Amino acid sequence: MPGAATPGIGLGIDAGGTQTRWALAAPDGAILAEGTVAGLSALQMSKPDGRASVHATFTELARAVLAQAQPARVRAGLTGFGGDGELLASWLAELLGIAPGAIAMCNDIEIAYRASFMPGEGYLVYAGTGSIGAFIDDDGQFHRAGGRGVVLDDGGGGFWIAREALRHIWRREDEAPGSWEHSPMARAVFDHVGGSDWACSRQFIYGQERGEVGKLALAVAASAGQDPAAAAILSEAGRELGRLANALLHRFGPRPVSLAGRAADLHPSIVASMRASLPDNTQLTHTAMRAHHAAARLAVADGNTT
Repeated sequence: MPGAATPGIGLGIDAGGTQTRWALAAPDGAILAEGTVAGLSALQMSKPDGRASVHATFTELARAVLAQAQPARVRAGLTGFGGDGELLASWLAELLGIAPGAIAMCNDIEIAYRASFMPGEGYLVYAGTGSIGAFIDDDGQFHRAGGRGVVLDDGGGGFWIAREALRHIWRREDEAPGSWEHSPMARAVFDHVGGSDWACSRQFIYGQERGEVGKLALAVAASAGQDPAAAAILSEAGRELGRLANALLHRFGPRPVSLAGRAADLHPSIVASMRASLPDNTQLTHTAMRAHHAAARLAVADGNTT
């Protein structure tokens, strides 16, 4: 049963490919409740089965939220969001029992940036399933470096790490079949994907949603202490993330840099490698942000301005 509706409560949603997090904020900004459901992407809306999956995740999320309270407004950040959120907003509105106009949607990185900086203050590099560098200037304009999808790039993100590991393993198998048995990384990866046959890897990399593929990065990180190939991939991931920060530093000038996202937390070598790739005077902070908290408080603020 839904909890009692309370005026002024804001719901924040941070939807990524691996996990979707939500939080409810009181009018004073205090977090009342939070939780997680399955990951989703706005890119899934291009196919019928993807739309069905997104709707099912929204249904699960709404059920969990309404068990706590009915929000007055919603601020949702979705990975892959390109501006067309009418159908998504109508689904959430129906499931939560509020008006579609009470729901504001944007890209998940805009929410993440505001969890780290005020506009114009610094640069965010976010490494989740994918990767992106972000800057919101003093006028509120959003600027990006990267973040163009796992097929094209997204270097340093979880999917990229997983892809690089599989690429390395199968190239070694081309040269010396059976070499995977002597590689801690390959053994961990094959255990994750379900077997050492190419059919298992093929089904995993081409048949899974990108968020599920990104989870393979956990196996790569777990083997980094025993396998130089895994360690090299993680160090290269840090340099890829540093490239994003350096692109923004070159375009807009010196500012602090914040690194966030679950892929950035995989191994200390990622942060160390990124730090080494930045100019010496650059302030780099590795933060465990709570973007869903920031989104919830933005939802409260949206209600205060209407």
